[in-house]
Amino acid sequence: MRSSYVRALSFPFLDQHLSCQQQRKHMKTLTLAIFLSAIACIAQLVSAQTKTVIRFGHFPNITHAQGVVAHALSRQHKGWFEERIGPGVEIQWFTYNAGPSAMEAIFAGSLDLTYVGQGPALNAHFKSNGEEIRILAGAANAGAALVIKPGAPIKTGAGFRGKRIATPQLGNTQDISCRAWLKAQGFKVTQTGGDVIVLPTANPDQLGLFQSGGVDAVWTVEPWVTRLEREANGKIFLEDTNIITTWLACSVKFLNAHRDLAKKIVSANQELTSWIQAHPDEAQKVLIAELKEETKADFAPEEVAHAWKRIKFTTDVSAELITKAVQDGKDAGFLKGSTDTSKLLESP
Repeated sequence: MRSSYVRALSFPFLDQHLSCQQQRKHMKTLTLAIFLSAIACIAQLVSAQTKTVIRFGHFPNITHAQGVVAHALSRQHKGWFEERIGPGVEIQWFTYNAGPSAMEAIFAGSLDLTYVGQGPALNAHFKSNGEEIRILAGAANAGAALVIKPGAPIKTGAGFRGKRIATPQLGNTQDISCRAWLKAQGFKVTQTGGDVIVLPTANPDQLGLFQSGGVDAVWTVEPWVTRLEREANGKIFLEDTNIITTWLACSVKFLNAHRDLAKKIVSANQELTSWIQAHPDEAQKVLIAELKEETKADFAPEEVAHAWKRIKFTTDVSAELITKAVQDGKDAGFLKGSTDTSKLLESP
């Protein structure tokens, strides 16, 4: 009887003791969870702070196929460059209408690498006395042309006197080629006029200007050459085949700070170029979809396939074509003073 009474009196204290133990156990579990959560947050913060961001540029042109395709794959979380560079790196893509804008972005420190034409890259290199721009590899040659209106009474170079020619942007590769060629025909051409008026016009706007009669001709690159042919019945007057259309360029600051990453990027560019050469149909499908994302314009597969034939995708950089490019820049009036290219090319 007494033992039952004792047990009855003891149980509340025993229950209270067990409850305290459970509470302490729960507190320890909760403390551990909070500690682990804090460690995870700190790890994420450190990871975010140590992540290397590479700002990469290209133009929405077929002649920038490597950039367009890689941008598309990054958008699909299948990044070509990301997979080959490794973890801890984020690539941010930026698009430009033409080279001068991309070079200004590098000078401003807002861009690390870009696919770009020879003219703006050379101009930027000389403007900075060889201290800001480096060419890491080639990307494409050819793919540019001078297109005239259907039925235009232009049979020779002399027929362009008094005409208006659109180019993508003042100082870009096609703009320089156009001005240098016109000078070779004996014309005096200035930035504001002369014997032939050259009108820098963004590539997407050239078609409408050409169709409306705002210009008599356009000197541009693919896919815009083919669109002028197919959609406005334009006629090829001169195809610019002996030219470096696209380079892979970077800032000296990026190269000096991330030479190991630059080496991987050059290797990935080589692989991507080889893949584009070996898989043209698949590359064109990816490119068409990405161009629509970037320009909101539809590019017919047959037009892209037609334009593709005019372009030579290559990572080689021809010393002979560099010499020609420098001379074109001088003839067009964009390159003055020293034109030393000894530091232009650099393999990381």
